[in-house]
Amino acid sequence: MDTALEQFFKEAAITDSRQMRQLSRRQQIAETVVASGSVRIEALAEQFGISLMTAHRDLDELEHRGLLRKDRGVATVTPTSLTESSDAYRVKQQSEEKKQIAKMASDLLEPGETVFLDDSTTVLQMVPFLHHRLPLTVISNSITLMNALREMDDINLIGLGGRYHSWCNAFLGHMTINEIKGLHADTLVISTSAIMDGVAYHQYPEMVETKQAMFRAASRRILLADHSKFKKRALHHMARLSDFDTVITDRQTDEGAIRDLRARGVKVMIAPGVKV
Repeated sequence: MDTALEQFFKEAAITDSRQMRQLSRRQQIAETVVASGSVRIEALAEQFGISLMTAHRDLDELEHRGLLRKDRGVATVTPTSLTESSDAYRVKQQSEEKKQIAKMASDLLEPGETVFLDDSTTVLQMVPFLHHRLPLTVISNSITLMNALREMDDINLIGLGGRYHSWCNAFLGHMTINEIKGLHADTLVISTSAIMDGVAYHQYPEMVETKQAMFRAASRRILLADHSKFKKRALHHMARLSDFDTVITDRQTDEGAIRDLRARGVKVMIAPGVKV
């Protein structure tokens, strides 16, 4: 291999490793602040063994992604039911339930299919289970998902472009939708922020429009929704659950909510796991 090319890949590997450490640290900082409600920035710098300048940079990024606030030397978190949390926070929520739901969704895929996978953290949990469903063509707007799949053999990966949104680390909006219009998939697997009266909702209209475009461009639609989605509220109507071919949830979902969905004609699958 050419020496310059070797150097390029070596530098890329170092950069990837540094970025992974940075992302891991920022996620831990976010979890620390979320757990405490508020933490002095000097205390975070000391706890994580970083300079005050690095702590401010990390918090600036987390604030930009909509999770934390910086004010007078203190980092605080103020999540509400109408504000979608950053993916750095969402990825840790209901992680075991999401894993079980994701495995069940993966089992529904057939080798050779073309699949839309959205930017949700539940869909991201499907990655370890896709090895047994290959080959697949995967279309996604999520940079996190694309990075997770980029070195997997027998995945034909198609990335959707558009306007980048840092809070979800994904592309959304009109340019993304225009790309989706030129494509068709056998199956769509997506998640949502909230479920009310048999309808899936989301906080942000750009996200809703992008998910709806994927919905229209797929023959089969699968919705992943852990039990927490049934307790949340959001602003924008995305789709009726009865319009999905399958809705997968977990055993902690209220039995009354499941009966209501089935009465509305929704096919509901319950992922295995311990019911609390």
